[in-house]
Amino acid sequence: MISYENVILIVIATVLISAIISGMYYARRTHRKVSYILDALEDKETNFRFDEKKFLYSKFHKTLNRIRLIFEKEKQEINEQERYYGQMLDRVKTGIIVVEQNDKFSGRVLYSNASALNILGVATLGNVRQLANISTELQACFENISEANNEMRVSFYNEKGQTTLSVSSSETSLQGKNVKIIVINDISNEMSRNEEMSWNKLIRVLTHEIMNTVTPIASLSHTLYMELDSTPDTQALNRKELKIGLDTISESAKGLIKFVDTYRSLTRISAPVKKAFYLKELIDRVTQLTKEQVHNAGAEITYTEKSDDILLYADIDQISQVFINLIKNAIQAKATTIEITAEIDFNETVVICVSNNGRPINKENYDDIFVPFYTTKQEGTGVGLSLSRQIMRLHNGNISLVCSNEKNTVFKLQFK
Repeated sequence: MISYENVILIVIATVLISAIISGMYYARRTHRKVSYILDALEDKETNFRFDEKKFLYSKFHKTLNRIRLIFEKEKQEINEQERYYGQMLDRVKTGIIVVEQNDKFSGRVLYSNASALNILGVATLGNVRQLANISTELQACFENISEANNEMRVSFYNEKGQTTLSVSSSETSLQGKNVKIIVINDISNEMSRNEEMSWNKLIRVLTHEIMNTVTPIASLSHTLYMELDSTPDTQALNRKELKIGLDTISESAKGLIKFVDTYRSLTRISAPVKKAFYLKELIDRVTQLTKEQVHNAGAEITYTEKSDDILLYADIDQISQVFINLIKNAIQAKATTIEITAEIDFNETVVICVSNNGRPINKENYDDIFVPFYTTKQEGTGVGLSLSRQIMRLHNGNISLVCSNEKNTVFKLQFK
């Protein structure tokens, strides 16, 4: 016969076993529901709802439904932000294209705003390879552009005519994918305006120089002709005056020929023969070449290298000419100190500043100093700075006037 104590133990054991089995069942169902909701949210699905009236699962279901509402609200806010930024990007005039990148450069376009499609003249853009239908150069530009290139320019023709683009890019990671964000701007109108302004300035300067030379030749020729015509055959010519007049015409003609030869030199700059060399070697060479001129002017040249062992890959002869032109201009401006500083900036660009304490350049002349034949000096040809800018462009670099005041005049050279 089973004792009272054994019955109690059996009941307790049965209750415990039932509780354990119920707990396992409850935990299993709970785990299944949690897995379900996680799978749904991972697939960005929120179209589910748990019954909150069941007694055992009421609080748990309320919690799951609350999680669903939080994710649904977050998803809605993200969609609204995407629409907002999408509309904002579609309204800017700059073209923006996001291209997927991998080891082999897939070229798949993940996003392109309306301005980009309008600039390129296409309805849709799914892959960079499509650009070959417009221009192989355009496709190559999109494939090769990188942060290191800083900026590239490419031209192509479509029904609108010639279009010139300024292209730059940056690289980042988006949703675990490496992407390249390409930014394009149509600079055709800007290029046309700049070209027109350059031509107007050049024509104005050419006309001024030619007229200054041809006018006295025409006037003197006419005077000599009238004198010869009015002198009777029986009267001796004034040979001295005739000789002076012809010498003047000859010298003016030589000056005009020299001017034309100078213009020819501007349009026939040879392609640079590049090699690697230390910048200090170049400065030492330029200092030696200009030593006599600098000494005679009572000036001195100093060089400061802010980064160690700066290397240039360029045509040493052409770049030497750029520095010689700047030093010559400084001497003509009555400078007594010419300072050259060089460094490598955070973009790995070699930046060289050439400053002098000579007479400042008038502000109204800032835009004209790089125009061919423009000069404010009687002994100047107006070629030096224009030639220097062309040489720098051939080296994918730039030269610009930073400032010019009573203290100093600073020119900056950049080698990218």
